[in-house]
Amino acid sequence: MTVKTSPTWWVRLPVAALSGLLAGFAALAVAELVSAAVRPQSGPIVAVGGAAIDLTPAPVKDFAIRHFGENDKLILQLGILATLAALAVVLGLIALRYRRAGSAGVLLFGVVGAGAAISRPDSTGTADALPSVVGAMVATALLYWLIGRLTTPIAESDAVTGAGWDRRGFLISATAAAVASAGAGALGRYLNDMRGQNAAASRNAVKLPAPASAAAPVPAGAQLKIPGISPFTTPNNAFYRVDTALVIPKVDATTWRLRLHGKGVTRPLSLSFQDLQGRELIERDITITCVSNEVGGPYVGNARWIGVRLADLLREAGVKPPSQGGPADQLVARSVDAMTIGSPVEDVMDGRDAMLAIGMNGQPLPFVHGFPVRMVVPGLYGYVSACKWIQDIELTTFDAYDAYWVKRTWAKRGPIKTESRIDTPKPFARPKAGTVMIAGVAWAQQRGIDRVEVRIDDGPWNLADLADQDTPDTWRQWSYPWKAASGGHTLTVRATDRTGHIQTQKRTNTIPDGASGWHSVFITVT
Repeated sequence: MTVKTSPTWWVRLPVAALSGLLAGFAALAVAELVSAAVRPQSGPIVAVGGAAIDLTPAPVKDFAIRHFGENDKLILQLGILATLAALAVVLGLIALRYRRAGSAGVLLFGVVGAGAAISRPDSTGTADALPSVVGAMVATALLYWLIGRLTTPIAESDAVTGAGWDRRGFLISATAAAVASAGAGALGRYLNDMRGQNAAASRNAVKLPAPASAAAPVPAGAQLKIPGISPFTTPNNAFYRVDTALVIPKVDATTWRLRLHGKGVTRPLSLSFQDLQGRELIERDITITCVSNEVGGPYVGNARWIGVRLADLLREAGVKPPSQGGPADQLVARSVDAMTIGSPVEDVMDGRDAMLAIGMNGQPLPFVHGFPVRMVVPGLYGYVSACKWIQDIELTTFDAYDAYWVKRTWAKRGPIKTESRIDTPKPFARPKAGTVMIAGVAWAQQRGIDRVEVRIDDGPWNLADLADQDTPDTWRQWSYPWKAASGGHTLTVRATDRTGHIQTQKRTNTIPDGASGWHSVFITVT
């Protein structure tokens, strides 16, 4: 009996590559299942992705936000998966020649994932390494087994439809591995989703109390009836999201607690969600802005927030602002995923409506926007004020501690700049000649908008019509009816706030303290 020991190379190589991919898939699927027993954030994709975000230079992060928007995390995860797939293919090919070495190479996945998981700021300990380690061990065994099916010799008399290898055994093993991996991954995802059910139930049970200090009704003239202009109040599902969380924290409001402590705190506080609900609540319309918002960008929105005055809590804890002799000039807020946001104590306690918000547009906070509690501070960019999923407030100094974004070259203080944006017509629009309505929004939180001007090409500045102002903490809509002539035209807008400051023409990047410059759009009138 003659024996053929191996198939031809053009069969061996793609099958070995497939073996590597199946092993990589198994590693991720098993890790997903094990993470359900640990915590969702311990999975290798989330852990490695979080580490990648932390290590990415600020200009690269800014580029990702500008070009991918709220899909930046999806792009990152797809990039990680593509990299893992490529490595898995390489290991499969190596295992074809060096079966043990190639198979053992899969353990590198486990080392990298485990290292990333236990080094995360929110790590709960060595248990976070388990998903990556167990997933890698299963994948190592699987690759060794599959490569064994590829290199197992068979009798030539049985090789009529084969190529000198155990094709049937490989197909059975590969199919079983794929099905089992898919099942493990699906079960892991289901169990991880189940972990959030208590949080969802606690949110559904929240009934927002009537505020002791309700927001005044929005003036009827604050919303212009112009197609294409941003709504005065941004719906929750359309509100921008910029954060570093690859997995949205699902926090159970019934077990949530906030700790307030640190320098100058004479009476540390520990508060439950029920404690906050039972306190005097305020309701305010406040526009918030992300420091990554480019000139004319989308990362700004206006909502009606309800919450507890942050200054009241600080005073109850014995905190004094620096202007009154307090030793702490920075408030460091920490979220459940270990994000740190540093805010100037003076700004938080200067009388503005800084709050720990529990509601947004008449509803409990959505999970994506910080349920159960987040910070909102008018007049400060989000990176120094808008801590979502907050669980800890520490009073310290700017000299003693650099928060997350400050460590990555952003400025320590981030007052919002006076800005304006053209919402309609859109760039490269082709309106017909005649009256074209140019419209948009302008904002200068804490100062308010006094004037908006529009320029056509290099012509003179023209006063726009302003919608009614709600409060100085909200954006203001504006419009300008233009007698448009045929041809290409550049439309430019600038705003003046109520201190008399005119929006600067000087273009700056978002780093280190927010973009500046005039917003322009080019259109062609037909």
